[in-house]
Amino acid sequence: MNSESTLALRDDALAIFQAGVAAADPYLAVKHGLSVAAGQLAIGLDISDPNPQRRGTWPKIHLIAFGKAACTMAKAAEEAVPASWWAGRGIAVTNAENVTELTHTDVFGAGHPLPDAAGLDAARRIADKVGGAEAGELVLTLVSGGGSALIPCPVAPLSLPEKCAVTSLLLASGADINEINCVRKHLSRLKGGGLARLAAPADLHALILSDVLGDDLSAIASGPTVPDPSTFAEAIAILQHRQIWERLPDPVRNYLQNGALGKIPETPKPNDPIFKNTGHTLIGSNAISLHAAVQKTRQLGYETRIYSERLCGIASEVAAQWFETVVAQPPVDKPTALLAGGETTVRLAGDGLGGRNQEMALAFALATERLKLDADWVFLSGGTDGRDGPTDAAGGRVDAASPMRMRAEGVDPAALLGNNDSYRALQASGDLLITGATGTNVADLQILLLYPKTKD
Repeated sequence: MNSESTLALRDDALAIFQAGVAAADPYLAVKHGLSVAAGQLAIGLDISDPNPQRRGTWPKIHLIAFGKAACTMAKAAEEAVPASWWAGRGIAVTNAENVTELTHTDVFGAGHPLPDAAGLDAARRIADKVGGAEAGELVLTLVSGGGSALIPCPVAPLSLPEKCAVTSLLLASGADINEINCVRKHLSRLKGGGLARLAAPADLHALILSDVLGDDLSAIASGPTVPDPSTFAEAIAILQHRQIWERLPDPVRNYLQNGALGKIPETPKPNDPIFKNTGHTLIGSNAISLHAAVQKTRQLGYETRIYSERLCGIASEVAAQWFETVVAQPPVDKPTALLAGGETTVRLAGDGLGGRNQEMALAFALATERLKLDADWVFLSGGTDGRDGPTDAAGGRVDAASPMRMRAEGVDPAALLGNNDSYRALQASGDLLITGATGTNVADLQILLLYPKTKD
């Protein structure tokens, strides 16, 4: 392996990842989407076209923001809208790493990925503020990834510990984000259109930074401002399919069963009149960031292809499949890049430390020891929020020598992968991707760079 070319590939992979993250800058997206002219607030309906707008003169504007980008988005809104238009102080809820002080907004740090008491308190404050909005006023809602966990507001009679138990079981089962959100929407006052129900009859408009593949608005932060097409019966089916139904707290099972029997009202559906005065703008997404990463890769001189726009599945299995696909192709004869965007899951089998991106990077490196790749290469998998699982790493960036560096430090990478301890393995080899909290969240990006094999 040519160490010089590998170092260059590692630098390029990081630059490409950073370009993707920059394209999801929530501050710039909100500033682009809001403007004031002639005493009216104009809200852009399409960030790619400045002409379609929602305009209005609202006597009071209630500011609500939740998700990993809440503070950055709220800061942009504060700067775009005159201070005298706000209906009291806004509320922003984000994870601890992204908490920043704001001028007109109260900021609350809350637990993620597992909800906590701080998030419950903040969610109740949001419910009170939104519920007090009157007809003719505007509830400006800024939504970003992570919102589902950050504003837990269990339906009566469920408790927060009971809802946390459900979330923990879902995460450990390998359930995907859509499955998790379906269940959470049916256990929450705010999710699944619940926030829109509280806001009615006031106007509501949401600026949404998507962390969901395909940008299904009903799935982003569990869809608090949009209709929910899912049902109690579907939530039960997911829990049974993931083989955790019998492990749920009894009150949760009873509540879901009563909902399926029609004894509890369903989440609001598309024909519900509460959505008459709601609107939405998608201001950032994984697809937008993937496109920016592709552009950066081409600028760096790589022949570029998209491997997948919706990469999903078990992280370690997806990594092995990707590598096998590359090995089956003819050797590259020019610098080549394969990029992907998506969100994988981890099947928990051990008690180690890591996340889906770290696990994918480690699994990819180990796969290259079973089948040889006739090229110098670097593989990066990272979360655009800068936090992969319960760690300080965004993901991992590996090359052909990564397993050797791990073993040289006295660790067994295969054993650590089996124990879901990818953080320890990548830390040993110097392959952790450390970016710090980015203030945004549009799922994950994967970058595989290949360079024609050269001799040292």
